[in-house]
Amino acid sequence: MTTLTRDIAEKFAALALAHVSREYPHKMDHVMASAADVIGPRAAHPIFFGSYDWHSCVHGYWLLARLLRRYPDFTAADEIKTLFDERITATNVAAECAYLARPASRAFERPYGWGWLLALQAELDQHADGAGERAANALRPLAEAFAARFRAFLPLADYPIRTGVHSSTAFALRLAADYAEPNDGELYALMREKVFAWYGADRGAQAWEPSQDDFLSPTLMEAECMRRFLAPAAFRTWFNDFLPNAQSGEPATLFTPARVSDRTDGKIAHLDGLNFSRAWCWRSIAAALDDPRTAHIAREAADTHIRASLPHVAGDYMGEHWLATFALLALEA
Repeated sequence: MTTLTRDIAEKFAALALAHVSREYPHKMDHVMASAADVIGPRAAHPIFFGSYDWHSCVHGYWLLARLLRRYPDFTAADEIKTLFDERITATNVAAECAYLARPASRAFERPYGWGWLLALQAELDQHADGAGERAANALRPLAEAFAARFRAFLPLADYPIRTGVHSSTAFALRLAADYAEPNDGELYALMREKVFAWYGADRGAQAWEPSQDDFLSPTLMEAECMRRFLAPAAFRTWFNDFLPNAQSGEPATLFTPARVSDRTDGKIAHLDGLNFSRAWCWRSIAAALDDPRTAHIAREAADTHIRASLPHVAGDYMGEHWLATFALLALEA
């Protein structure tokens, strides 16, 4: 089984450090209400201005924080600590909060970036001292602002968003759960209620995927979200109804890595991310199953997906600015 090693951690950290401070090229999620709002990425986001877009920069920081906690003495450690101390400051966090408070920013990064920011806070909260702890304390007001966004939005969300891209509600809530459960019981209960309402009655998933620019599996992401919120026995019952033929490797598309025809195309490059996110889901799901055959098939599928895309994490900036994060999710699941 392919897992995270110190050598891989060094390579992933080097990639992230090269892009979290790279302002251009950049794709902004930015609504301009007047000419005064014509600004660049760094002016809008003094922390998360790199990595091609805001959410990729957020999860680039998450990757660095996770690797620093896993390997506190590795080569990149001092550079990561310096980055955190210089960027994640009270002043910069206040500016990120001010951007979020703009009336035009109501839907800013909803829900994908919301989930990643809370995942970053949850990761930093696990750092007991040093730069990670300081970053956790400084970033908290922004995390609380996004938690408030979730509390306001979820009662309005009568329907899930069943996609394989940034709009996926299953992915966002799965990420945000790691923050909400230990920090915000009200939010966690609201999320759990929504997950049951959205997905609890789903049966016999057809898994018509992938779409051409998916980086998430709509089917497996839903299952992983349910695993996160359900008790183990309840999840196994639900999963057996949701994918009743998984023991036989069906639907076959869920067990077969996606082919990436052009890694210089930012949308097509998403499919490497799909392979990693499927691997993350399969490994997590396998650990929750009590049927050895299905668990074995799930783990084999995860390894096959990782092997298909791990050689392609670096090479072109369209994938390089974000793929290592999804590879890390898969390797650590």
